Amino acid sequence: MPLYHTDDQAMLADTVTGFMASEGAIKPQLRHWRDIGCPDGFGHALWKQFAEMGLTGMLAGEADGGLGMGHVEAGIVLAEIGRNLTPSPFLTTAVMGVTALSGGSDDLKGRYLPGIIAGETVLAMAIDEGGKHRPERIALKAEKAGNGFRLSGAKDFVVYGASADALIVAARTSGSDSDADGITLFAVPRGAGGLSHDSQRLVDSSMASHVHFDGVELDGDAVIGDIDDGRALLQKVLLAGRAGAAAELTGVAAGAFDMTTAYLKTRKQFGKLIGEFQALQHRAAHLYSEIEIATAAAIKAQQLLDGGSDKADLMVSVAKAKAGRACNLAVREGVQMHGGVGMTDEYDIGLYMKRDRALAEFMGDPYYHAERVARLSGY
Repeated sequence: MPLYHTDDQAMLADTVTGFMASEGAIKPQLRHWRDIGCPDGFGHALWKQFAEMGLTGMLAGEADGGLGMGHVEAGIVLAEIGRNLTPSPFLTTAVMGVTALSGGSDDLKGRYLPGIIAGETVLAMAIDEGGKHRPERIALKAEKAGNGFRLSGAKDFVVYGASADALIVAARTSGSDSDADGITLFAVPRGAGGLSHDSQRLVDSSMASHVHFDGVELDGDAVIGDIDDGRALLQKVLLAGRAGAAAELTGVAAGAFDMTTAYLKTRKQFGKLIGEFQALQHRAAHLYSEIEIATAAAIKAQQLLDGGSDKADLMVSVAKAKAGRACNLAVREGVQMHGGVGMTDEYDIGLYMKRDRALAEFMGDPYYHAERVARLSGY
């Protein structure tokens, strides 16, 4: 398939670009919620606007009230979220959460999907149990108790965890911590007994939680999919999150690049615009090429996911690794070309660097995915 958008996808991109540039811009969203110390880290009114545009239900099936779109369309939204540094639960809720619920019962879908589609419900993903993304190891225990389960353990880096109406939790119902089998996914509602959060503001001003499960008791209907056989569904959720994060990283990179090139066209040194210096032109051209390659990789990964290809796993890791490296280059070059003011809070370019650092770790950093690419390629 060609690595560009169809006419319908281009129309969606035009609509989302204008919406995010006005409603999701840095000043009224990121800076506003950061400066008032908002415990959620994002605006619920904007989340409602996402719903009014149909964005929150993009990946939900038409039978469930959604639009039945794919990861390419979700990537369009995420790229603009990244370009504008918009704080939003779109990735964790409308992409990863909806993907997880696709494997759940009709009752579970009916409990959460209508709220997501209406922009009233937020989900968070409780997967990792350490400082790094290592979903191969799941140690949080889910033991049978009555007609349900009792969860004990902890999860780390749960983005928007304390603000979520429910957590999608990967827990171990059998086997040892590193076994592929024995994984079950649960939907844990907010306020469940024994559930507690240690919320932290991340470097990019978003909120995440260290979540503790102290004997959290759930009914059997909280199970998503099959007991002990949740690894495949978890992998599906991870692929959706990684592809989405790659798309958002390309947006962050593009936003930093646009801001930097605009600065090169206005800032003067030695009586000349600094954009006239050939050394900076070469760096800008190289950066543009890297962002284009990363964007193409992200689109390809999204297309393979939508097509159900067995090559999607490999390409998603290619995209996450490439987008991570390109975005890091974009924010470093942006700060350097801005000079000393690039390190001040007055200029937005430094905010792009902060977003890059948080997003690079989400769902695995470039080193993690480069290693996966090597392993999946037979090395």
